[in-house]
Amino acid sequence: MSEILPGPDCTTMTEVRAGVDQVDRELVALLARRFAYMDAAARIKPARTAVRDEARKMQVIDNAVAAAAAAGAPERIVADLWEQLVEASIAYELAAFDRR
Repeated sequence: MSEILPGPDCTTMTEVRAGVDQVDRELVALLARRFAYMDAAARIKPARTAVRDEARKMQVIDNAVAAAAAAGAPERIVADLWEQLVEASIAYELAAFDRR
């Protein structure tokens, strides 16, 4: 496999695609780690009603938007992605809670 170049150094679509594919593999690995925490939360929380926590949801999204701003990433897109991620995480955690 050839070297994965930083985005600004890419000069061909093959290089761009190799970089995107690598980032996607890294993102999936990080998502697997994140969902392991959802499993832990489902195991630790005392009641199903504790799974949805709107204040924490907003804190998580706000943290992601702040990190996006610091990294120069598009804040609105990150906010939208994190909204979907947190809702998916809540659904996952509810299902995990129900399996206890």
